[in-house]
Amino acid sequence: MVTRLLYRAGTAVLKRNSPASVFLVQCCYSSFTTPLPEPRIAAKHPFKVHLEGGKRYPWCACGYSKKQPYCDGSHKKHAPGLSPLRFTLEEAKTVWLCGCKQTQNPPYCDGTHKQAFVQEAEVPSN
Repeated sequence: MVTRLLYRAGTAVLKRNSPASVFLVQCCYSSFTTPLPEPRIAAKHPFKVHLEGGKRYPWCACGYSKKQPYCDGSHKKHAPGLSPLRFTLEEAKTVWLCGCKQTQNPPYCDGTHKQAFVQEAEVPSN
C-alpha cells in the first residue's frame, strides 16, 4: 500500500509502509543534464507541531524555507527540481516534522538528525 508520492524533477519516489521498501519510477524524462539538488540541512532538530485533521500541509523538502518546517516557495529559486511534500492528516494530532531534511520517512522525523553528518553541518541562521 503506497502511503506517499514525492516528485523530484521527473522521478517519483514511492514510499511504502516499510522504510526498507523504496521504489523509483522513471517518468518520461530519460536523462538529466544537471544533477538534482540535494536538500539543505535546515535544522539539527525536528519541529514539534500540532496539526489539524483534514488540512493540507506543505512540508519543506529543500531546506531553504524561512518558515521551517513548512514550504515558503524558496525551492523555486534555490533548489529547482525539489518540491514540497504536501500531506494531510485524517485527525488532529501533535507530530515531529523533520528539520534536517534527511529523514527516510518524510515528513516525519526518524532520528537522522542525531547522526554526525547532520550535527557537524553548518545550518542557516534565521
